[in-house]
Amino acid sequence: MKNICVFCSASNGLDESYYTEAEKMGELIAKNGFNLVYGGSSLGIMGRISKAAKENGAKIIGVIPEKLSELCKHSDSNIYDEYHVTKDMRERKAKMDELSDGLIVLPGGFGTLEEVSEMIVQKILGYNNKPIVFLNTNHFYDNLFEFFEQIILEKFAQTRASYYYYLAQTPEEVIGYLKNYIPNELPKTLDDIYVKN
Repeated sequence: MKNICVFCSASNGLDESYYTEAEKMGELIAKNGFNLVYGGSSLGIMGRISKAAKENGAKIIGVIPEKLSELCKHSDSNIYDEYHVTKDMRERKAKMDELSDGLIVLPGGFGTLEEVSEMIVQKILGYNNKPIVFLNTNHFYDNLFEFFEQIILEKFAQTRASYYYYLAQTPEEVIGYLKNYIPNELPKTLDDIYVKN
């Protein structure tokens, strides 16, 4: 495992604790020998985690759709070791998936939720077997994980789906999960994917 994809917010104006935790995460990504694949923005959590990872020696790979690339007009383009511009958001997700060996999800909005949801579904269906770990800064993902539990409890997903992602409380726990990750068994039958009557 070498390249770690991070999904997170590009919003400014968040509570400072989100940025502080992102910087710690970026530092630990670099110091543990990982490279960073991320959404290519210099704004918000994206900007803080990429800068911290770069300052601590990580290779930085940005992936951004044309529309956002034109709007952002990054002033710190020297941060990237690789910079990929994609046609749209769907192509961006595919490129980030292609370039990465594991996934960290920091706090984010609708874009972050959409991105990680697709990765979880891909894992459920057996298209990937990468670690997916959420960083629960300020208990940001508590309610989402309660919803995940409801999805499983009401049989919209197999119980085994809960083993396809992990909720970490600290950046250190995130790194520990990645380093000790044991790939899940891929589905072999429809019964491994869908809940039976």
